[in-house]
Amino acid sequence: MNEMVRELTYAQAVQEALAQAMEADERVFLMGEDIGVYGGAFQVTGDLVHRFGEDRVMDTPIAELGAAGVAVGAALAGSRPVFEFQFSDFATLAMEQIVNQAAKIRFMLGGKVSVPLVMRFPAGSGTGAAAQHSQSLEAWLAHVPGLKVVQPATPHDAKGLLLAAIDDPDPVMVFEHKLLYKTKGEVPAEPYRVPIGKAIVRREGNDVTIVATAIMVHRALEAAETLAGEGIAAEVIDLRTLRPLDKGTVIESVKKTSRLVCVYEGVKTLGIGAEISAMIAESEAFDYLDAPIVRLGGVESPIPYNPVLEKAAVPQTPDIIADVRNLVKGRT
Repeated sequence: MNEMVRELTYAQAVQEALAQAMEADERVFLMGEDIGVYGGAFQVTGDLVHRFGEDRVMDTPIAELGAAGVAVGAALAGSRPVFEFQFSDFATLAMEQIVNQAAKIRFMLGGKVSVPLVMRFPAGSGTGAAAQHSQSLEAWLAHVPGLKVVQPATPHDAKGLLLAAIDDPDPVMVFEHKLLYKTKGEVPAEPYRVPIGKAIVRREGNDVTIVATAIMVHRALEAAETLAGEGIAAEVIDLRTLRPLDKGTVIESVKKTSRLVCVYEGVKTLGIGAEISAMIAESEAFDYLDAPIVRLGGVESPIPYNPVLEKAAVPQTPDIIADVRNLVKGRT
């Protein structure tokens, strides 16, 4: 391993990105509930308050709408705030500032101002946090023109996409799956950027394309490994960015494999898989399809507290294996 590339957890990669951005640009500061001395609900901000002080690592009251408004105002005034929602679900309390202000001010003022704001959202199920703390709401925000939405699946991308988001002149929503915080991967020590709006092929194959996001990328890769033993070569695409969407990478893959499975944790109806499916239906890739498109998303229910039901509410690796197997073998 290159000595400048270490193995970090996803949480450590996010923290390193925040620290490097703050070291490089005094306009960058952090806001959020319990991100100071406590280090964040998921210990992502760690000791940054001791390194940069309370003026740049600011604990906010339990008042998401007001705090988000401060963040939008600070961005308009020339700062580069990074706002952490304690749980992504709490964004619902701040949608006025996110959707009606941050996303629209550049448009409403004829491009004379920008809102260089980053919002971080610990998202997803799997921690036993029940229905109000376990949602996957990224498709909500990806629906809104004026916002960019990224969803890193690896420690490498968690750092690179966050640094790219902090550089961006427009508001970027960063969804971080809670179960990924402890996962490990190689992360370069120096600052680097992963381009917003560019998907990546995590595994190449010729029989079926699996488009996945966040933790579903890992489950799709596990499924692909099992399917390979059955003679099914699955290509796995990690979207990384939901808005703007990398249409070209998905279209070219589907033209090659002639089959598509979309895997995502959010509720199936009107989720990101619906957009991917429609995009393929409207593109030249449609004529290459040998089978119906399959969407594998969350069930039509709030996330249960019970651990067995919680696991059943979102796609797991065996679900992906079964759907891909059925699709390739013509049993859809």
